[in-house]
Amino acid sequence: MLPKSITFRCYAELNDFLPDQYRQKPFIRSLMTPVTLGEAIESLGIPLSEVDLVLVNGEPSIRCRRLYDNDYVSLYPTFETLDISSLKNENAPALRVTRFILDAHLGKLAKYLRLLGFDTIYRNDLDDNEIIDIASGEGRIILTRDKLLLKSKRITHAYYVRATDKHDQLREVVLKFDLYSQFKSFTRCMTCNAGLVPKQKQEIAQYAPEEILRIYNEFFFCPTCRKVFWKGSHFHRMEAYIRNLTVEL
Repeated sequence: MLPKSITFRCYAELNDFLPDQYRQKPFIRSLMTPVTLGEAIESLGIPLSEVDLVLVNGEPSIRCRRLYDNDYVSLYPTFETLDISSLKNENAPALRVTRFILDAHLGKLAKYLRLLGFDTIYRNDLDDNEIIDIASGEGRIILTRDKLLLKSKRITHAYYVRATDKHDQLREVVLKFDLYSQFKSFTRCMTCNAGLVPKQKQEIAQYAPEEILRIYNEFFFCPTCRKVFWKGSHFHRMEAYIRNLTVEL
């Protein structure tokens, strides 16, 4: 069996998974055939969950398609803000509600997503299989800094977060999934992810400091972890942060 020469071109952030010499340009790989498109993509080190559209010789193709000598393969990342459904031959089903589950590397990002009102599961004791099981069972998008996790064939919706700073990570995710119109700030507990409930002063008197009860009248209560939130200086700092974030977007 002779190796076949296949030309690949990866676009946008898919280049993050390639060695420097292959980025932002066509490159040739010699592969032993028969080989499927999906197997070829994985051989490049690109998780299949990161690839949304594949063209072979200019035509949309499915991952079980066999590749042949001199095929030209173009790989495109997930298009969250552009409808390309007419081009694609296979789709992961769209998620009706934007919900996330994050791996152990993204605890600070989880708090910021909850601050913006997004249902976000995060526990630093979850292993990869548990994360995938929860994501599949509850229709959640996996956010991760672990490239190996993304290689699971059981994943349908996932994204590799490039940034390392928590603020940059939040901007990246908001832009990637076009989340601005879904913001429901200060409706979810940043600690445990439960929905916050508006409460009168007398209803939360046992949970809040006396001096806070004297100063403020509007409170939000987490029924799970029993925390009380009010619109103090921290609230206004967070409001300013969200305003700045939306201006930058």
